[in-house]
Amino acid sequence: MNFRSIFSLFSSDLAIDLGTANTLVFARGKGIVVNEPSIVAINKNTGDVEAVGKEAKDMLGRTPGNIVAIRPMKDGVIADFKVTERMLNYFILKAHGRKMLVHPRIVIGVPSEITQVEKRAVIDSAYRAKASEVHLVEQAMVAAIGAGLPITEPSGNMVVDIGGGTTDVAVISLSGIVYSRSVRVAGNEMDDAIMQYLKRKYNLLVGERTAEAIKIQIGSAYPLDAPMTMEIKGRNLIEGVPKTVTIDDTEIREALSECIATIMNAIRVALERTPPELSADISDRGIVLTGGGAMIKNLDRRIREETGLPVSIAEDPLASVVLGTGKMLTDFKLLRRIAIE
Repeated sequence: MNFRSIFSLFSSDLAIDLGTANTLVFARGKGIVVNEPSIVAINKNTGDVEAVGKEAKDMLGRTPGNIVAIRPMKDGVIADFKVTERMLNYFILKAHGRKMLVHPRIVIGVPSEITQVEKRAVIDSAYRAKASEVHLVEQAMVAAIGAGLPITEPSGNMVVDIGGGTTDVAVISLSGIVYSRSVRVAGNEMDDAIMQYLKRKYNLLVGERTAEAIKIQIGSAYPLDAPMTMEIKGRNLIEGVPKTVTIDDTEIREALSECIATIMNAIRVALERTPPELSADISDRGIVLTGGGAMIKNLDRRIREETGLPVSIAEDPLASVVLGTGKMLTDFKLLRRIAIE
């Protein structure tokens, strides 16, 4: 028995959803072991990592000058190499309960329209974080698997995965992607839109964490049955003092309208480009929404109204990608068919 096979007894394979907003890690045989924001707080003076994940998120917009909270992923791809690598390192160690000598095989989901350079970046970061093998899979594909769609059958499945940095729309049949499109409008863009709107309408400055909380609490894509309001605290731009404003769901719906319209458009284009046989399947089966953005209130109703198709939301939309990627760890045959590297 050579060293390699002894080593594989302690198999430590991981599936990672390296997201713009959150990173999830799935360990073979254990399930999801890490689910934290993709944020790293770094001390500029010493270069040390002060915090990663949830702890770092609490520091967003609240750090003194010598500490910066960095989101190393932007639009679903790596924007900051060094920081991504340290973040991956931290999450991989955390997934293995801080055991130092692990060289896991890693499967990572990436957006569909990612360039060669961006692919290389993900692969290199994973290897530097001590992976023994790295496989990349397309997010829309694994999201469909995670949402429980029968992707290996010869029938059309349409999945819309709305993440933090990208929205991936894909039509899948026979374990392959028939059509896919990735637009860089998703959760983060929505938070931005809310920040801009409040600035324009109320001269109120709010931070990204507050904007995200507003989106989650009262953000919607289609009129709600019962109106909702929320008290928002921020800084008044004119007087420069803290101020509280009460806003309702119609205002936030207006703030989000452009982002939602972009996503609707991507869905429309995907439906137009789908071969007729598969269109017929989609009109029976409908569209499945995954990703954090799937949780925007009434988004499913809005898509249903505009397309006339049945729309359903995956059981655990935030975890669809990592659960689908996790299935790859035990199904290497399927991995071989859908891996892009």
